[in-house]
Amino acid sequence: MTLKIIVLGGGDLASGVALRLHNIGCRLIVTEMRQPYAVRRSVSFAQAVFENQVVIEGVVGRLYPDFQSIRWGDDIPVLIDPEMKTVEVFQPDVIVDARMIKQTLVSPFYPRIYTVGLGPGFNAGVNCDAVIETQRGHFMGRVIINGPAEPDTGIPERVANFQNERVLRSPSEGIFRTKSEIGDLVAEGEEIARVGQEIIRAPFSGMIRGLLHDGLEVKTGIKIGDIDPRKDPKLYQLVSDKALAVGGGVLEAILSQHAFRSKLTG
Repeated sequence: MTLKIIVLGGGDLASGVALRLHNIGCRLIVTEMRQPYAVRRSVSFAQAVFENQVVIEGVVGRLYPDFQSIRWGDDIPVLIDPEMKTVEVFQPDVIVDARMIKQTLVSPFYPRIYTVGLGPGFNAGVNCDAVIETQRGHFMGRVIINGPAEPDTGIPERVANFQNERVLRSPSEGIFRTKSEIGDLVAEGEEIARVGQEIIRAPFSGMIRGLLHDGLEVKTGIKIGDIDPRKDPKLYQLVSDKALAVGGGVLEAILSQHAFRSKLTG
């Protein structure tokens, strides 16, 4: 027997979850949009949508055109499936909604499938079976089986002396253009990207830890990048402590169900 899981979303948190599930032997699929807005692309399986495959900590995420073409092996299949049609053909035991849309859902999409929701917008017992707290702090990674996650504050994590300015946001609607790469070292005031004719500059000297894929159409205020003052390349090459903590919470939520334990051990 094999425990079958679909992870909705291929961003950095979703990818940390997918890695942990993959590493314990689950059979899983990551689904994404046609143009994913992942910022930390170097640790996001969503990047396979643009490049056909991505390697995160030695694990390959590979884009397949459809479910029937998947070759089950050591890689993690990635499918473009915003309509979630894969659920019907794969018939997973668990759905992990890791899209981080941060909007309240009225009910689960598939009420007969055990559903784990990440972060704001999820309420255990109402629109999912378990919620994993994603807000940094004492409760990050905890499993909630009755009630909601903490609301979204919109405030990024403080790194050194920088907080809000660490996150780059689009100044307008338009096409996002950049020649910069994740891992680049930038000086304060240096051009990183443009949206239309508006230039986005580095607010301080640091390393680009995250950046949207070139050519995406963006809206005003959307997160398009992330600057880290520590300039440590491991910070963009490895999944974050937050992603690992949330992934641990997902594992706890799933393995608390005895039926799922037997599928892993049997």
